[in-house]
Amino acid sequence: MIRRAQRRVAVATVVGTTVEWYDFFLYASAAGLVFGAAYFEPAGSSVSVLLAFASVGISFLFRPLGAFIAGHLGDRVGRRTVLVTTLFMMGGATTLIGLLPTYASIGVAAPIVLVLLRIVQGLAAGGEWGGAVLMAVEHAEPRAHGAVGAFPQMGVPLGLLLASGMLAIMGVVAPGDAFLAWGWRAPFLLSVVLVAVGYVVRRSVEQSPVFRAIAARRERGSVPIVALFRRHALLVLLAALTFAGNSAAGYMTTGGYIQAYATNPDGPVALEREPVLLAVTASAVLWVATTWFGGWISDRIGRKVTYAIGWIVLLAMVFPLFALVDTGEIGLLFLGLALFTVGIGLTYGPQAAFFAELFPASVRFSGVSISYALGAILGGAFAPAIATSLVQATGTTRSVALYLAGMAVIALIATLLLRDRRGMLLGPEHEEEQAHGAITGSTRVLPRVVAR
Repeated sequence: MIRRAQRRVAVATVVGTTVEWYDFFLYASAAGLVFGAAYFEPAGSSVSVLLAFASVGISFLFRPLGAFIAGHLGDRVGRRTVLVTTLFMMGGATTLIGLLPTYASIGVAAPIVLVLLRIVQGLAAGGEWGGAVLMAVEHAEPRAHGAVGAFPQMGVPLGLLLASGMLAIMGVVAPGDAFLAWGWRAPFLLSVVLVAVGYVVRRSVEQSPVFRAIAARRERGSVPIVALFRRHALLVLLAALTFAGNSAAGYMTTGGYIQAYATNPDGPVALEREPVLLAVTASAVLWVATTWFGGWISDRIGRKVTYAIGWIVLLAMVFPLFALVDTGEIGLLFLGLALFTVGIGLTYGPQAAFFAELFPASVRFSGVSISYALGAILGGAFAPAIATSLVQATGTTRSVALYLAGMAVIALIATLLLRDRRGMLLGPEHEEEQAHGAITGSTRVLPRVVAR
């Protein structure tokens, strides 16, 4: 069971991450639906969509920089300070996008400013995830790391749900040309209200007890990132590869690819925009549930077992997903997305606990943030653009399914090369145990864990 104090922290982290990922995914969804025509139209219909998706991916290149900066500050000045800063960065950029004139109004300045604002979002996203999951996991009892850590993870599908839902609502309120003219802007401007809510919630949570213990012991390193890569570079790479498989799969919807492919009037499916957005929104509800379940069950059967089941489900569902989308039936499209989210949830729910238990306390913020950001680049950064290019080159979505299956296999191998350290005590007094044995076959110091 999750205690009351832990529950309050968990709720605070899920509210904050939902707001930030709403902003981040709103851009990705709008990229496939609006930005090609509004900001990259002179490139032509096919190329403009690729450029819009490329602008989604560009932000990922800056996520490691955000992770480096946030990791350094998070390990030096605390988790909460970083979280509040990233919240304002993300929300401010999102609001400005909602006010940005189109190419038709200000010419080439429009796509340039759009990309710059997306870069700000990328910097914020790079620092957001590590701080949020550590605030949750480091407040939790060891036997509940997975369940509590799943709450900030749920902010991703909740952000997708909210972003897709708002765009669907505005598609009804402002149909047709009105949506392209002004309707898409309202969800971006809503970010002002959401950021205010997120700020109040995040300020209500105390600093992580692990960070307070590090500060009391005066053990904060001057440059945590240097220590991280000197001692744990291979661990960072393997952790990044585990997330790459999940990220590539997840960005089929969070990156806007399925929405753009299914609604393209010149494509093989050519569905209406609003039903597709509603199907994505509904599938995100199941993604929320499977993400929480993945974190909860990992406290009982282990992180690696949960991950392995998730990768197997992903591999089993990736080909049926695109076959169902290609039927052109909205009900079958939803079924494909719903089945696909089971594998995504099972490989995302345990991630907060899994990553937190891999890295020692003194470099944990840097370790989890940089691993997550690198995994996002290797997996999700250009997944929508890669998928679009593959379909244009081969004429079939089977090529996209093969690409995602390959990413899942790589992630499964990386997962098997890491040790399951379920229940590891996370305080700085256990640094010696935390610093050894995270990789299978490496020298292992027997970790002190809570009896189950």
